[in-house]
Amino acid sequence: MIYNLLQFIGGCILSVGYIFQVTQTITTKSVEDLNFTTYLSVFVGVSMMEIYGVNLVLNGSGLMFLITNSMSLVLTGFMVLLILKYKNK
Repeated sequence: MIYNLLQFIGGCILSVGYIFQVTQTITTKSVEDLNFTTYLSVFVGVSMMEIYGVNLVLNGSGLMFLITNSMSLVLTGFMVLLILKYKNK
């Protein structure tokens, strides 16, 4: 139980970290200093971990991992879209 809680808290902290970048990007409409390849790589990696998380849940464990990983997946995907949207402005 404690490990699930630690994973959930840690995953939330990691996921929330992306919110600050998303907010700044939307506010400034600037992605000049952001590296598209970095965010795309993170998105692909988190997508692979999402598949792993679904497998864990289907086998009876890993719900906290899947929840926090899903948050990261959505936020990194959103950053990829923002970079594509604002990269030529």
